[in-house]
Order: sequence, then C-alpha cells, then structure tokens
Amino acid sequence: MQSISRAQARRIALAAQGFLDSPHATPTMATLARTVRRTGVLQVDSVNVLQRAHYMPLFSRMGPYDVDLLRRASSGRERRRLVEYWAHVQAYMPVELWPLMRHRMEQYRPQRGKWWTDGVTDDLATELVAEIRDRGASTARDLDDGLPRSKEHWGWNWSATRRTLDYLYVVGDLAIAGRNGQFEVLYDLPERVIPAAVLARPVPEPAEAHRELVRRAAASHGVASEPHLRDYYRMKPAESQAAVASLVEDGELVPVRVEGIAKPAYLHRDARQPRRAHARALLSPFDPLVWERSRTEHLFDFHYRIEIYVPEPQRRYGYYVLPFLLGDRIVARVDLKADRKGGVLQVKAAYGEEHASPETAAELAVELAALAAWLGLGEIHVASRGDLSGALRSAVRSQH
Repeated sequence: MQSISRAQARRIALAAQGFLDSPHATPTMATLARTVRRTGVLQVDSVNVLQRAHYMPLFSRMGPYDVDLLRRASSGRERRRLVEYWAHVQAYMPVELWPLMRHRMEQYRPQRGKWWTDGVTDDLATELVAEIRDRGASTARDLDDGLPRSKEHWGWNWSATRRTLDYLYVVGDLAIAGRNGQFEVLYDLPERVIPAAVLARPVPEPAEAHRELVRRAAASHGVASEPHLRDYYRMKPAESQAAVASLVEDGELVPVRVEGIAKPAYLHRDARQPRRAHARALLSPFDPLVWERSRTEHLFDFHYRIEIYVPEPQRRYGYYVLPFLLGDRIVARVDLKADRKGGVLQVKAAYGEEHASPETAAELAVELAALAAWLGLGEIHVASRGDLSGALRSAVRSQH
C-alpha cells in the first residue's frame, strides 16, 4: 500500500479543492463553474457578520468576484447551474445532482411525525402546493396563515406553514427557486426550477447514487478516510462503506496510508499530487476544506471550532473566526466583522500558530485588504487582542 506524508496529503487536498488553480483576473461564470466542480457543494448559512457562508469559498479560491455570478447560476430554469438542497447540510449543489438526491428525498418522506414536522398535515401540504402553483414562487411569509409559532426548540420559531414548506422541499415536492433580499427562501414547483432535461433523467438506484456521491466526495477531497468521504454528502455508514468498497474494486479509489493518521485513507485515482502549494486564503468556518474538524486537525495540525454559540466570556478566539491558509499550512486565525455602516473591516482578534512563518502578518494583511475591497469596506481596523495583532496592525498600516 502506498504511503504519503501529511504534507503530501495537504497539497493533494488543496489541489482537489481548487486552491492551486490558475487565477483569473476577472472571474467569469466559467471560473465559478470550475470552482464548484472542485468544491462540489457550497454550504448555505444565514450568519452575515462578515459575508454569507456560500459566497466565501468562492472568494477564497477565485479572489474578488461579482457575487451576481452566484445569483445568476442559481436562478431561472433552463440555464440554471446550481440549486439548493440538503446535500451536505443546506447547500447549493450542481443542478445535475437532483436525480441523485431522489433516494434521499424518499427517505425523508416517512419522517412525518418527527419534531421538525410538527403541524404538517396532508390538507395544509395540498393547499400550499396548490397556492404556489397558482401564484408562483413564494416565501413562507407570503403564505403564512398566522398560525401560532412554536418556541419549544431553540432557534426554531416557525409556523406550521414554514414547517410544511420545508417538509415539501426535503421530500422533493417543492424546490427552492431562490431567495429574496431578506434571504428568505422562495419555494416553487420543481418543474419550474429544475431544467427539463435534468428532471427527465432516470433516477438511479440508491447504490449507484451512493457510488456517485462518494466518487464526487473523493474528487473534492483528493485523499480522505471513509468517514470523511461519508460526511461530505452526509451519507449513512452502510451507504458510504459499500460505495467505497465498490470504487476500490474498480480502481477509482486507491487505498493509501497517510502519515500520522491511523484510519485507512483513499486517494482518488485522478487526484493531482503537486510538489508545492502556494495558496493564500481566508477560510470561512463553513468552507469544505475545514468543515470536517477532525480532518482539519489531522491534515493541518489545526484545532478549530466555531464559537458562535459559545457565551462570549467562554470564547477562546472570538465570534466569527476564519483560519488563514498560507502555502500548505493554516498559520493563523482572525475574528472578523464587517462594519458596513462605518465602512470598516474589523479584525477583533488575530492569533498565529506555532508554525507560522515570519511573513504571516504581511501576507495576511494583503488578503485582508482584498477582502475589504471586495466587501466595499474602505478601512481595516485591527484590535489589540491576540498574539498576532501587533504585527498585523503594523502590516496593515504599511499598505497605506
């Protein structure tokens, strides 16, 4: 069995995720399509303290780009490239994955009666589908009949209408046509969202769908253990284990040993194996490179947890902390906030890793300047918290 070093595994992962692709001066729709082929999915999250989660991985790989590219890619019908579904968690995925998710949609259908479907009834579901058929894409607020909202579960303050719409979405009876200016989901009939040619494709048997999802996860990871391949599209162990065994037998996955990692790993047969990596990027907490925290720790020797839900006095690094990738290592982390009213990118804290190189602060300052410009923020303010803050403040000032 082939053995690869941890540094090799990092470089393979970075190439698979698109961090080593040649940059385009002005990213185009083709650039976006290439990037999404690398990432496979873009996780959606409502937190907007800096920039919403699905926009950031594109910036990390493409550099400053027109965010309208993503809106165009996920709009309309026949020219649509992306659609939202529960692919990792809530995520944009290539629209051609819709038939591969049909088996998952059917698995959700019997879950009526679970707490997240409280208030879902056949009558309400039928009425909502009929209403959407007549009026077109609609938000839950457009359709809400004022039923009482439940506060039994933290973070869930949804009416029966919203719960029913989301149930209809996860089982495939409705699809997400887009979002409005308030980031509210617009629900519509699948035949008005998904291209006709995609809807007409045969629905694969579950085992073949599992193979394709693991195949795509392996291409996006480059090299990964079976649990990490499984996590990419949130599969069940039996599903991913059978798919991995099948892909190994066919030669698409090559078993390898990765230095310092006990579990067997699998190298995609087409994975690039670069000798060097000259990446520089700020990574969203929801970036596919780092969203599986144990893999991040194994490959990058970087312990990372998001602290949004941790009470402020108990936070170690900050509220919305982004890792900083330089070369093939994660060398620092910064707690960032976009003060849109004041036009300031706030660096509330900055910390370096033990292995951070002397040029870390200067390289991070360059990346922060690009991020601020992309977000339309004219200034960068670096607070004093964190062992990297002083050097970073000096580096930011030296740019002006």
